[in-house]
Amino acid sequence: MSKDYYNILGVDKTANPDEIKAAFRKKAHLHHPDKGGDEAKFKELNEAYQVLGNEQKRKQYDQFGSSFQNGQAGGGGGYNPGGMGGFDFSGFQNGGVDMDDLFGGFGDIFGFGGGKQSAKRNQPGRDLEMIVNLEFLEAAFGLEKELSFTKNITCTHCHGNGAEPGTKIETCPTCGGSGQVIGVQRTILGNIQTKMTCSTCSGEGKIYNTKCSKCRGNGVVKEEIKLKVKIPAGINDGESIRLSGQGEAGQKGAGAGDLYLRMRVEKHKKFVRDNYDIKTEEKISVKQAILGDKIDVETIYGPLTLKIPEGTQSGTVFKLKEKGVTKLQNRGVGDHYVKINVLIPKDLGKKERQLLDALDI
Repeated sequence: MSKDYYNILGVDKTANPDEIKAAFRKKAHLHHPDKGGDEAKFKELNEAYQVLGNEQKRKQYDQFGSSFQNGQAGGGGGYNPGGMGGFDFSGFQNGGVDMDDLFGGFGDIFGFGGGKQSAKRNQPGRDLEMIVNLEFLEAAFGLEKELSFTKNITCTHCHGNGAEPGTKIETCPTCGGSGQVIGVQRTILGNIQTKMTCSTCSGEGKIYNTKCSKCRGNGVVKEEIKLKVKIPAGINDGESIRLSGQGEAGQKGAGAGDLYLRMRVEKHKKFVRDNYDIKTEEKISVKQAILGDKIDVETIYGPLTLKIPEGTQSGTVFKLKEKGVTKLQNRGVGDHYVKINVLIPKDLGKKERQLLDALDI
């Protein structure tokens, strides 16, 4: 049964390359095995992106992906010497035919297992994730925070090329610098030419005699770094900040990963945050509730005076406009809501009872 790569990535068939890439990064970050995700799901996402993220492969998949897979598996009409799944392979059954242009790297997907193999690309750097602990007011007002952590960085001794400085770097004589060599694979269609990763240079296209003494030829070393990060005002518990290119360095010039900072905001003993609003409770006496009064209310900006009108009922909520948390990207300020609780006295004396009876309230 064919796979719906669009459904796997969660995008429409009309999605543009940027939307496809963004959807893949989001889901891959969620399901990455290094972050405790589902390895099978991660592999499925990667398979889908390898197709939809490549313009040529996507066109072929959109045009005949399902029928081609069914034909290859023997479904629908079985094997036909004159064609398979609607394709005519006559004239391609014998001797050294280069099928790279026909299959365009779809060998693994359609079951050939041989397909076109590109030259090795050095492994990009991993994404990193860190927990950043913030106090309640730090999250509300933002701050600049210095982080210390260990990660792979580009080797400063060899500048990431993996060779000991002074060592002569030469073009690989086996592959001529392409990182690939031509091979022949025997299939039911006959002998098919394939391109395979050069074993001499491991696909890099270059060779050198002495590996870097610091990174041992990897091009990266693990070191502790310090990074100053600006935490924006209004960030909330559980939200993340993505710092592009601040993850681990890639091998031998490959791109660096990203750094994800997940916020963990401490609770406050008085303030309760609801998105960008602040909620607190204040207690007043029966006398204040009946006659009215002015009370001091603590806000994140400092103390303010709140007027309590005559006849205020217990549970009444007053709004202090724009005394809440600054919204991200300067989209305004939340409010502060104060709930009033009227304290009902217990164990009244005889005099207090007589007064209440006289008031008849």
